[in-house]
Amino acid sequence: MQEIENTKDLAALKAAVDLLESDSLTMQIAGLVGTPIEWMLEKLPKGASEKIQKAVRGALSKSVGAALLTMSGTEAEESSNKTHIGLAAISGAVGGFFGMAGTLLELPVSTTIMMRSVADIARSQGFDVNDALIKVECIQVFALGGPREDDDAADSAYYGMRNAMVAVASEVGKGLAEAAARATAGATTSAGLKASGGITPQEVGGLLVRLIEAVAGRFGVQVTEKMAAQAVPVVGAVSGATINSLFINHFQDMATGHFTVLRLEKIYGKEVVRAHYSSFASARRSRS
Repeated sequence: MQEIENTKDLAALKAAVDLLESDSLTMQIAGLVGTPIEWMLEKLPKGASEKIQKAVRGALSKSVGAALLTMSGTEAEESSNKTHIGLAAISGAVGGFFGMAGTLLELPVSTTIMMRSVADIARSQGFDVNDALIKVECIQVFALGGPREDDDAADSAYYGMRNAMVAVASEVGKGLAEAAARATAGATTSAGLKASGGITPQEVGGLLVRLIEAVAGRFGVQVTEKMAAQAVPVVGAVSGATINSLFINHFQDMATGHFTVLRLEKIYGKEVVRAHYSSFASARRSRS
C-alpha cells in the first residue's frame, strides 16, 4: 500500500474516519430523547411518513436553488458552523412549538440552512462551490445519515453510501458539467444546446430531480425520525431547538469528513485514500 507520509494529512484522514463512522443519526436522536426510535415512529399520525417524504423532496429542491445556486467565492476560509447551528436551532424551536404541521413548514428553511452550511464546509476545504461536481457532492452529504442494511460496503457506512450513489451521481455530475461548459461557450438556448450536442435546461432539471430522489430516500428516513422525536408530547420548543442543533451538527460532521476525503483523494488518489481509510476504520472498530 502506498503511504500517505504527510502527518497532517494522515491526522486529517483519521479525524474524517472518526466523523464518518460515528454513531448513526438514529442512535444519536434516541440517545438525546431517551426513547427508542421505534416507539417514537409508532406515535406518528397515519400517513405522516408519506407526507414527510414528499416534504423532504421539496425541501431539498428548494435548498439547491436557495443555497447552492446563490453562493459564490472559492477562498478556503473557516466555515461558519456555529452560526448555522444557531439558525437551525431557532428554526427547530419554532417548528417544534407548532407540532408536526409547524415542523413540516420549517423544513425547507432548516434544510436550506444545512445545505448552505455544507457548501460552506466544502469551500473551507478549498473546493469551488460553483463547480457542478461539487454541487453534486454537497447534495450527496444529505444521504450520510448512518449505516443501512442495503449498503454494500460492510466495512464502512461512508463508502457504502458512495457505492450506492455512484451511478446516479456520476451521470448527474457529468450532465451538469457539460451544461456549464456549453453555457460558457455561448450556447444557452435549448435549440442551441441541442445543436451543439449539449443538454437543455429541462434535461438539467431532470438530472437534479433524479439525484434529489435518490438522496431523499435516505435523508427522508432521518427527517422522519427527527420529526417523530419532536412529536413526542414531552418535547417542547426548547427540545425542538436541541434536536435541530443535533441534526445540523451531524450533517456538518458528515460534510467535514466527506470533503476531507475528497481533498485527500485529489492529492493521493482514491485507492490510496480508501486503503488508509479502511485501516483507520478497522482500528476504530477494534477499540469499540
